[in-house]
This record gives sequence, C-alpha cells and structure tokens, in this order.
Amino acid sequence: MSTEAFSIHPSHLPTHVAAARVAFVGAGPGDLGLLTVRARDYLAAADTVVLDSAELVEQLGPWTRDDADFVLTTTDSGRERTDAARVKLLVRTATRYADPSHLVVRLLEGDPVADPALTREASGCREAGIPFEIVPGVATVWSVPAYAGMPLSGTVGKGGALHLIDAEDSGTDWSRSVDDEITVVVMGCGDPLQKALTGLLEAGRDPQTPVALTEHGTTVRQQTSVLSLGETVEALATGAAACPDASIAVVGHPVELRSELSWWESRPLFGWSVLVPRTKEQSGSMTARIAAYGATSSVVPTISVEPPRTPQQMDRAIKGLVTGRYEWIGFTSVNAVKAIREKFEELGLDARAFAGLKLAAVGGVTADALREWGLEPDLVPTGEHSARGLLEVWPPYDEVLDPIDRVFLPRADIATDTLVAGLQDMGWEVDDVTAYRTVRASPPPAPVREAIKGGAFDAVCFTSSSTVRNLVGIAGKPHPNTVVACIGPATAQTAQEHGLRVDVVAGEASSVALVDALAEHARHLAEAAQAAGEPVVRPSQRKATARRSRSRR
Repeated sequence: MSTEAFSIHPSHLPTHVAAARVAFVGAGPGDLGLLTVRARDYLAAADTVVLDSAELVEQLGPWTRDDADFVLTTTDSGRERTDAARVKLLVRTATRYADPSHLVVRLLEGDPVADPALTREASGCREAGIPFEIVPGVATVWSVPAYAGMPLSGTVGKGGALHLIDAEDSGTDWSRSVDDEITVVVMGCGDPLQKALTGLLEAGRDPQTPVALTEHGTTVRQQTSVLSLGETVEALATGAAACPDASIAVVGHPVELRSELSWWESRPLFGWSVLVPRTKEQSGSMTARIAAYGATSSVVPTISVEPPRTPQQMDRAIKGLVTGRYEWIGFTSVNAVKAIREKFEELGLDARAFAGLKLAAVGGVTADALREWGLEPDLVPTGEHSARGLLEVWPPYDEVLDPIDRVFLPRADIATDTLVAGLQDMGWEVDDVTAYRTVRASPPPAPVREAIKGGAFDAVCFTSSSTVRNLVGIAGKPHPNTVVACIGPATAQTAQEHGLRVDVVAGEASSVALVDALAEHARHLAEAAQAAGEPVVRPSQRKATARRSRSRR
C-alpha cells in the first residue's frame, strides 16, 4: 500500500521509537459512501482503528478487516476525553506495538485537515517519535450544504465572499460578516451554534437573512429547516428549533437555492424505514438500493440455511457431475450456488469440474452468483424469473442433439415440483437433490417485533412466499399502515392469504426491481398528497384509524 501522500519526511521527525505507524484518515461528513478511495485502502489495511463514535464500528464493517481492533476515544462510561487525554490515548495505542508495520488508523470526522484535533494529535505523535501520515477526506463544510441543496458556489453568482466560522471560536469578529453579500457557514451545535448566530445578529446582520440549519448531514436522517436569522436565533434559544441536533448553519444567499436544488431530501423514499425479511448475506444489493433512495433498512432474518440432514445424496450427485452423468445443472437460487460451491471446496474441486456441462440460472441474481464463481450461465429466463419462466426457455430433450438426458437440480428441501414436472414433460430425467434446508429463524428481539406490529416501519419488502410465512410466524403481521411490497405474483398471493394488503408488486423478480417499484409507489403517494393540498408524510406517520377505514372500503 502506498503511503506517499501527505507523509512527513523522516528527516523532519525525531528518532522513531519502536511503535506502530499512525495514519490520520478522514471519515467524511457522515455518509460512509463518501469515504475516499485512499481512506478505504487504509481502513482495509488497518490493524487498529482509533475513532470517536461507537456507532461507526458496525458501519465500518465492509471496509475493515475482521481481526481489526477498535479503540474508542471516549471513557468506559461513554464520556468524551479531554484533548490532552485523546493525544495520550493515541500515543499509548501506537507505542503498544513494537512492529512498525502495524498500522493504526486515527479516523476523524470530515476532512482531518479541517479538524483542530489533527494538529494536537499529530504533534503528540511527532514528540513521541511515532511516524504518521495524513489522508485528507471530504470536508463537512462543503458537502453538507451541497446535500441540502445549497452549493456554496452560489456565493460566486452573487459576487460575494464566503466566511467559514467555528462556533467554538469565542474570538470571532462578527462585524466582518454583516454585509448582505457575505455567506457565513457556522460549524457547531447546541449552545455554541446559538451563541454564534446571536453574535452575528447583534453585530448588525439583517434579521431577515435566510438561515438553513442541517442535522445528520449527508445521511438518510438528514433534515434541514429554513428560517430567517432572527427566527433561527429565537428558535435555538427557546428549544423550538426544527433541527435541534443541527451541526451546521448556512447564512445568506445560497439558502435561496434550496427550493430549486434540494436533491437528497427529495428522494422518493427519503426518511423511510424499510423492513427487509432476509439474511444479511442475501440482502446486500437490496439494502444498498434502499439507501440510494434515501431510506434506512432493517434486516430481519426469517430463515436459516442449513446443510441437508443426509449429505450422501449430494455426494453422489457431485460424483455424477464429475463423471459426466449430467447434461444440465439448474440453479434455482443463490443458496443453491452457495451450497454447491461449499461442497466443491469440501471435496477439493473447483469450477473446472463444470467442463462440458450446461448451466441454467433461474434469474439475474442467481446468474450473478455463478459469475462471481467464474461461471457464465448458458440459460437465463428472458421474462419471468421463476421456475415457470425457466421452463419457458429450457429446450426439450432431443435424443439426436443431447448426448445425455439427465438434469441435476440442487435445491431447497421445500422447493416446489413445478420445475421437475415441467422438465420431465419435456423428456428430461431429473435428479432433484436437496442441497440445503431452510428452517424458520428465531424470533427477532421484542423491540423489533413491537416495531413491526406497531407501525414503526414504513414498508416491508417480501422476496419470497417463505419470507411472508416466516415473518408472520416469528414476529406477527406488519401494521396496516406499513406498505407491503412483493417480488412477484406468487409472493403477493401468499401475503394476501395471510391477511396482508399488497400495495406493490415488482414487474421483475429481482430485489433491485422490487425496491425500484417501492420507490415509484412512494413517488405516486407524494404526488397524490401534493395534488390534494395535503402534507407529504411517511406511512408510519399516518393515523392508523384513517388507514384502516380506507382499507375496508
């Protein structure tokens, strides 16, 4: 890994002690999708990560090693350490390791170059003889206003100036920022932010100047309120601010752009909480798509995938696969691909064992799982991604063209007979083999069950009939206010059989198409509310009685 960017030249440092090397890395403004490529490289290589927030530990999972250690700068009781204590903690952590190849990443919010902590902690490392590097990140002061629809380039069009202010700086000369053409960006929260804006107002800035307060910037919890400077100061002073956790305030002309350029908070699912009854291993593409539409997702496993009780049938089928018993192998799920891959690894085989075989996949997601293994499927349905769709494109057995008449189907223990019967009708002999078992997962924690039944979730996305049956079985029915989205007609029918009102059915049997369909439904709901002159609210914010009365009509 290259460490040349912003490195301190060894000649400028005191004699190095036996210690790990430290890299100061910017975490970005909140959305970890804004981590720079270099930041991800350092996190992936880190042996130890020192950070300020416990919430970040789980979020960093995709970019850190499983064996990485995490050190929090807070005390055991959760209190923030003093500046000096944080410096000592970092030095102590680095000197704990005598191997200079050991990498300690000190993760700082936003761009570390803009964080006063960088100077203090880097100086502490220098004094202790610990080598360090600086990896700049995406700056909060620029990115949060942009996510709120207020790019600070708006000051250029007005011919004005831009003043960036730290709310904690008690020596700020506010008289320099009272001109109407000056845009002021104040970084801070709570009392310091309120005092800073009060200072600007008292210095003579027009009370009618527009001010935007943003909290949880660049995340799916982002919220922005716009008031005049006078109204903002009063709201913060009385505790009546719509964004009490605001950490940045924009004062001036860029605020006027928000009505036209707000793009993040106007996404169709923004602020929604979506329930995904699926395992974490299967939900990656779906949760990423949900986040792209501005929503949060909660994954609740409803099934557990386990090996077959008697593996002998699978062992015989794999032997037959290697010895040329089959013409085709049909994969009807990602779990089937995973089961065969794990069996191959157990037996010391690899993808070369598929030489001469034709591969069929029930849909795009299953096909992608094969491609990740280095295998290109020969057959994927062009229409419905289901057993019926696969049968529509599967060629009938031809004794002249097909040297072998047998198909290997590794499937779940609860798979239906639709595909087997259809292939047999076309002249194929089928070895229907249980490759894995699906069992109902344990019930989720009580707070999750209450959230499901109490309407805390805005939507639930069902990806199969089994997810419907199992979710209702382990957690109960979703609240009537919750939008129910199903991946296809069969899943929708199962949901209806369980007394659920189905609002969305995806046009294509894929998790991405399902989320797209949910987003389109949300867009229509918002447009209908606006046309009726009603406020746009999330399903979880609706009155249950009103929704139930509509569902009875």
